[in-house]
Amino acid sequence: MRLLLMSDTHLPKRAKELPEPLLAELPRADVVIHAGDWVDTATLDLLESRSRRFIGVYGNNDGPALRARLPEIARAELDGLRLGVVHETGAAQGRERRCAERFPDLDVLVFGHSHIPWDTTAATGLRLLNPGSPTDRRRQPHCTYMTATVKDGGLDEVSLHRLPPRG
Repeated sequence: MRLLLMSDTHLPKRAKELPEPLLAELPRADVVIHAGDWVDTATLDLLESRSRRFIGVYGNNDGPALRARLPEIARAELDGLRLGVVHETGAAQGRERRCAERFPDLDVLVFGHSHIPWDTTAATGLRLLNPGSPTDRRRQPHCTYMTATVKDGGLDEVSLHRLPPRG
């Protein structure tokens, strides 16, 4: 099962549209995951219409229209993998411990907010993934998103993809 992970798209404030390389991944993904800070409902409509399965949450920059359609925390079982999605996890220092305590029933937690790619594992085995942002790199060298594969109830082949600079 192939996963496509993104967060912090901030459309149309940070970009006019999602980057073409990211859109090209949609038909290849079995599950599309967005960890919040959409800003517009058009992006949600697009991802829902083009995804075989979609999992998303709202972020701190998302207004009432998005909050009415999305949860703050999403959970799903994907071929035996217990996945959660949330926008904010707090400061980087102590993140693994805090998230492991807050989400003891998960194998993987996808989050956003910082726009900084993140891939660590807590002492409990909880894997924490932040795909960065495909539209707003902030202090990072590149805009990014992630792909991963679920295999035999575990996460496999996690890849961070760098996007070319916008023209």
